Amino acid sequence: MTKRLDPEKHSWMTAEPTCAVMAALTKDGGEARFVGGAVRNALIGAKVDEVDIATPLTPDEVTRRLEAAGLGAVPTGIEHGTVTAIAFGRPFEVTTLRRDVSTDGRRAVVAFTKDWNEDAQRRDFTMNALYASADGALFDSVGGVADLEKGRVRFIGDAAARIREDYLRILRLFRFHAWYGKGPLDESAMAAAAAGKAGLAQLSGERIQKEMLKLLAAPDPMPVLLEMATRGILMEILPHGLRLDRLSRMVEIDNANNLAADPILRLAALLPDTLFSILECADRFRLSNADRERILTAAQTIGFLTNARDARRHIYKLGPNGFRDFLRFRWASEVGAPDWPALLRMADTWIAQEFPINGNDVMAAGIPEGPRIGNTLLILEDWWIEQDFRPDRLALLARLKDLSKN
Repeated sequence: MTKRLDPEKHSWMTAEPTCAVMAALTKDGGEARFVGGAVRNALIGAKVDEVDIATPLTPDEVTRRLEAAGLGAVPTGIEHGTVTAIAFGRPFEVTTLRRDVSTDGRRAVVAFTKDWNEDAQRRDFTMNALYASADGALFDSVGGVADLEKGRVRFIGDAAARIREDYLRILRLFRFHAWYGKGPLDESAMAAAAAGKAGLAQLSGERIQKEMLKLLAAPDPMPVLLEMATRGILMEILPHGLRLDRLSRMVEIDNANNLAADPILRLAALLPDTLFSILECADRFRLSNADRERILTAAQTIGFLTNARDARRHIYKLGPNGFRDFLRFRWASEVGAPDWPALLRMADTWIAQEFPINGNDVMAAGIPEGPRIGNTLLILEDWWIEQDFRPDRLALLARLKDLSKN
């Protein structure tokens, strides 16, 4: 693996917003280095989405320099030394070098330092403690490059001690292995994670949700999820009776059909087949109302789904997105004859028309105002759907006339 990054091969390093922020921080002898995920991903040729920067400069000095350069400076995590730089509309987290003063399993009290090695030592995994200067020089004091090359997710220092500092690192261990690991997980890390699993109860639902959804978004999260189940870690954060078999099938289907991994849909597949379990997980993970409804739609919607006619009915009732969720969930749940890919394509190709009859039409047919208006519309719409949406407005008005007589 390369010992430096070539800026000419990594457009994020030479992009105008990146250069503007780095120039402001390194002016007049200032120091700044890229750190963490951007460096890690660049080394293995993975996509770089976010660029984080570390510096010995204090938050006040970072803010002063950014503003002097005409850039935005937002104190997003000032108590932990983080200022978000805004350059040409793009955000960069700039964090002062830190060392831990105290930890309680959820959060740390930090002190600023000018020692790059101290900052590296407080990070979780060796592959996340890599730094690179603007010209691509790499700085690795913990063996992160070698671990990254081998696909080894290894804690910096004593694994049990690092987990006690923040129990979220248990979930991060599995998430990072799902994305970057090769072969079996580091045994000392696994043992520490299993021993500290009770500490997960201290974590907020939002933090657990974030890590679990990132894990579920991995190309194949099944090996680490099976390890988590074997070690009793999954039961600390999810209901009993998990459907690992269904999730495994969904992952296989996704990869075989080039379907984008959908972590919310994969969570729906993993959860037990009870409404109580779904709602329990939604509350524990603090899911948004939209995500809760997606899971309920996918897992609780019932009805035949064997052919194009069934698909049109569901697309009309659920909408294209709701139908995609429902179909992919059913695809992973059932082993049967339907041509699932063809049905899925219908969500893009079949456009549901608007029901051409309204309440005014019903009243014009002689049905008085009140509940009968809505009931008549429902009866008429159900008949239209049953006829596979073929009857036009004239046919529906004729059907309405017959209904009004009764």
